[in-house]
Amino acid sequence: MEAATYLYFAYGSNMSTARLTARTPSARVVGPGRLLGHALRWHKRGRDGSGKCDVAVVGAGSTAVVWGVLYRIDCVEKADLDRIEGLGVGYDEHEVVVSTVAGQMAARTYRARPGAVNPALRPRRWYKAHVLAGAREHGLPPSYIEMIEGVEAVP
Repeated sequence: MEAATYLYFAYGSNMSTARLTARTPSARVVGPGRLLGHALRWHKRGRDGSGKCDVAVVGAGSTAVVWGVLYRIDCVEKADLDRIEGLGVGYDEHEVVVSTVAGQMAARTYRARPGAVNPALRPRRWYKAHVLAGAREHGLPPSYIEMIEGVEAVP
């Protein structure tokens, strides 16, 4: 019998297949996608005090977009990913509609909780490297990769 699965939209360090499969071994790439009306921010406070990625809602009519990767994951591994991502502590789970070449797909993702946000935070270099690796691995648009490259990181 095939395990029940869910779609997960990764937009930060979990875009890296190696990083995500180390956390949830069943994760299989579905493909890249876009989350419209959102902007990528690096303001979510991580356990180490540095900035982690967040998808901030910027509202209807905005041209902002967050690129990421859709993965199919076994439901039995969801609790592990929730724990690693800090569900209920740093992030809340949200259902989003992701635009893909195959059409619109409903997926789950994490958004920073308001109390876990600090706009002054910067990512550590190692974290930014995971985000860049995932963006390159999945062929996200060059302009989006350049935007990530331009983010100030700290040692």
